[in-house]
Amino acid sequence: MTTEYTMLINGQSVQGAGVAPVFNPATGEPFSLRPVASTSQLNQAVKAARDAQPAWAATTIEERHAVLHRMADRIEAATEKLAQVLTLEQGKPLRDSRGEIGLLVATIRQFTTMSLETEVIEDTETNRVEAQYRPYGVVAAIVPWNFPLGLIGNKLPPALLAGNTVVIKPASSTPLSALALGEVIADVVPPGTVNVISDNGGLGGPLSQHPDVNKVAFTGSTATGKTVAKAALEDLRRVTLELGGNDAAIVLDDVDVKAAAAYIFATSFANTGQVCYAIKRVYAQEKIYDEFCDQIARLADAAVVGDGMDEATQYGPLQNLKQYETTLHYLDIAKRDGRVIAGGEKMDRPGFFIRPTVVRDIDDTSPLVTEEQFGPVLPIVKITDEEDGLRRANASEYALGGSVWSSNLDRAAKVAARLEAGNIWINQHLRLAPHIPLSPAKQSGVGIELTQDGLKDFAQMIVLDIRK
Repeated sequence: MTTEYTMLINGQSVQGAGVAPVFNPATGEPFSLRPVASTSQLNQAVKAARDAQPAWAATTIEERHAVLHRMADRIEAATEKLAQVLTLEQGKPLRDSRGEIGLLVATIRQFTTMSLETEVIEDTETNRVEAQYRPYGVVAAIVPWNFPLGLIGNKLPPALLAGNTVVIKPASSTPLSALALGEVIADVVPPGTVNVISDNGGLGGPLSQHPDVNKVAFTGSTATGKTVAKAALEDLRRVTLELGGNDAAIVLDDVDVKAAAAYIFATSFANTGQVCYAIKRVYAQEKIYDEFCDQIARLADAAVVGDGMDEATQYGPLQNLKQYETTLHYLDIAKRDGRVIAGGEKMDRPGFFIRPTVVRDIDDTSPLVTEEQFGPVLPIVKITDEEDGLRRANASEYALGGSVWSSNLDRAAKVAARLEAGNIWINQHLRLAPHIPLSPAKQSGVGIELTQDGLKDFAQMIVLDIRK
C-alpha cells in the first residue's frame, strides 16, 4: 500500500499523527494509507488559517482572481493524476472522475468573474447608505464521499474570493483526492490560506465547533447537518448546509415515454445513485405506467457495471461497505413492498457492487420511497393525475430538487409551480452548473451555493449609513 499522501498545514506537507487504510470499493480491499490528524494538528490547521487571514483579506480582488486562475490551471493540468486517485478511492468510472475535476475547474473559473463590490442603497442630499461585504475569517469546508473534489468547488473558491481562509476536511473514506489537490495547489496560495486535513471520521465535530472557525460549509446527510447546525447555534456561527434529498420526478401521461425514461434513468443512477440531487422516486401516470416501467427496466438490464478503472464501465460500485449494506437493506424492502423488475441482487464478485434496480407496484408509504436510499434502487409509483402526483411528491421532509415531465410546457409549468423543492426542472433533471444557484428547501439544507448569491453567503454584510 502507498503511504505518499500528506496533509497541507500552513503551506507545509505534514504527516498525520497516525495512518489508516483507504479501501478500493471495486475490490473491497485497502490500496493506500491515509494520514490521520490528531486534535493538535486540527488546531494547528485552524491557527494557520487564522494567522493567514488578515493578510489574505488585505489582498485586492484582482490578486484573488489571479490566485484562483492559477489554481484552476494547476488542477486542470493534473486532471489525469487526480482522476486516477478519485476513481480508486470513490469507485466512479474514470470518465466521471475527469468530469468531476472539470466541474471543479469550471466552478473556480466562474467565481473569477465575480466580486463583492460595495452596493449603494441610498444616496440623497442628506444620507449615503452602503452595503459592504467583509470576510468572516476562517471557513471549515467539510466535504462528503460522493463528490470529494467537485463539492470543494462550492466552498473553496467563494470562501477565498470573499477574503476568508479555509480548512478542508474530506470524508474519511475518500480523503486522498483532496490531499492530492492540496499538493497540487500548495504553492499557489499563501501559506495557511488553504489547509487540508484528514481523519478517522472523528474531527468533523471538533472542526465545526472550533472557537476560531467563523463559518462552516457542510455537505452531507441531514442528520449530521442538524448536528452541525445545533453546535453552530450555541455561538451563532454561520453555516451553509447542503443536505439529504429525496428528489421526485412527476411523469405525466403525454410524455415521449422512451425519451423521458432514458433521461430519468441516467439521472437516477448517476454515480450509482449516490447523488443528493438524483431522482430517487418516480411518480408516473397510470396511462403510461407499464410502458415507462418497462423502458426503465430495459435500461437497467443493459447497464455496464464494473470497476471504474475500466473505460467501458458505466456504473461503479457503492463507495463504502456501510452504504453497500444499507442498499442491501433497501433491496429487501423492495422485494417486500413492491415488484423488482430489474436488478435486485448484489453482484457475485469482490467489491461493493449492486446492479441498477427498478421497483414497480410499490406504495409511497414504503421506506424505499419515503427515505433517501442513496444507492442504485429506483421505486416507481403509479399516480392517477397531477394532483395525485403533487400530493405524493410534496409529502416529504426533503426538498432539494424535483422535476416534471410533459410534452405540454404550460401543463408542466403549472405542476412545477406547486412542487416543493429548491431546484425544479422541467423535462430534465440534475442539470447543475457553476452559473446556476443551488437553493435547498425544507430539511435539505440552509443557504445558497454557487453564483453571486452563494458568494455573499461567505461574507458578512455591513451597512454603513453616512449623514452628509
